[in-house]
Amino acid sequence: MNNKKAETIQKRQNKNKRKLIETLKRVPIVQVACQQTGIGRASYYRWRQEDQGFAQMADKSMLDGILVINDMAETQLIGAIRDKNFPATSFWLKHHHQDYKTKVEVTARLKGEEEKLNPEQKAIIKKALRLASLSGRTKILNKKKYEKKSCE
Repeated sequence: MNNKKAETIQKRQNKNKRKLIETLKRVPIVQVACQQTGIGRASYYRWRQEDQGFAQMADKSMLDGILVINDMAETQLIGAIRDKNFPATSFWLKHHHQDYKTKVEVTARLKGEEEKLNPEQKAIIKKALRLASLSGRTKILNKKKYEKKSCE
């Protein structure tokens, strides 16, 4: 292939990549974004493997799109709460108010020799219970880690 033809193909590919990145900001679903831009999913995944910069931009665009959709969904939820929609009110309280969160109680009894835990086993159980009790806070922290990781 001559240089001119290769350059033309590369320019077209870069244009398609930019178009797909912009579409992912509005529609953070790969299949739908590919359909809207006329780009095959196989091309998208090939580009991700071959071009680290493209993969990072695509991840950031999808995160931006997800955050926009989350904002829209929360706006609708708040509107439903204002309209005195009980399921919406209940949903909000279960996910944002400590007194209404679903609580899980774990009770266990060990038999025989298993009752005697060594200090390492006790520490593991204590850590697991602490992590389980942080479920709401953990989701927020994980979201922040994901946002930070995908923006780097």
